[in-house]
Amino acid sequence: MPQVDKHAYQFERYVGIDRWASYHYQLREIFAQKPTSVLEIGVGDRVVGNVLKEHGIAYTSADVAEDLSPDVVADVTALPFEDATFDVVCAFEVLEHLPFEKFDRALAELARVSRRAVLLSLPHYGPSIRLECKIPFIPRIRFAWKVPHPIEYTFNGQHYWEIGKREYPVSRIRASLARIGELTNEFMPFENQYHHFFVIEKRL
Repeated sequence: MPQVDKHAYQFERYVGIDRWASYHYQLREIFAQKPTSVLEIGVGDRVVGNVLKEHGIAYTSADVAEDLSPDVVADVTALPFEDATFDVVCAFEVLEHLPFEKFDRALAELARVSRRAVLLSLPHYGPSIRLECKIPFIPRIRFAWKVPHPIEYTFNGQHYWEIGKREYPVSRIRASLARIGELTNEFMPFENQYHHFFVIEKRL
């Protein structure tokens, strides 16, 4: 069942500088895979999909919310595609909308329909310390650190869980990801410490 009303994706309320930064990293990691086809789980506001299509990449969206008009209406735990249909499968800020007991099943489906890689971002709760220094003629220096603050998670109507809250350490997420492939990259963008990215390449 959809959790987010489609009006929530209106630009003025949905997109801030931090989300624009997240789009940059989403697209950077997708293009790094040099895909010819991409499946994105979660339509959102279509920024990523529109850019990919403008670059000639065969793009398919899937979402459980029919009112968002995805290419395919589907549950991420039971995707209606053949094995290895897409070069890259991505789900950015999506899987936290499922109870955690469905996380491994969703990951297995993402990996099943991917030929090459699965790209994820997940919310990572907690305050962060960010320092930036730019002096003329010297490269920019940036430092960011997430402050551990493991409070108990309470369902807020959208997110069932978040990394960094009690019972959901990042080590638990990595253990699940290891079951579907090799974790080749992991980072939180300096500009958006709430989005934790993971790049998982399928084992041949």
